[in-house]
Amino acid sequence: MQLTDIHDQAIQARMALIVGARTFDRLFAGARFDEVDGDILFVYAKDEDTAAKIEDEFALHISIIASKILEREINIVMVLPRQLVS
Repeated sequence: MQLTDIHDQAIQARMALIVGARTFDRLFAGARFDEVDGDILFVYAKDEDTAAKIEDEFALHISIIASKILEREINIVMVLPRQLVS
């Protein structure tokens, strides 16, 4: 399932409330909550380091927020750098 812009922006807005402006701008600027496959949410970040930090520090928060917004269970959050997207 491809996420709509509304879903992407809703997840971003909730994450901004949790992490605060500085952290959001540093990590989530340019990130895209893109697609759900089963119970896996795919997120694309600006680079590999940012993707690793988002996944390590915020995957649980993202899965809880996305589950509520998408009204389906999200158990895994895969954060990938945009360079890997063809």
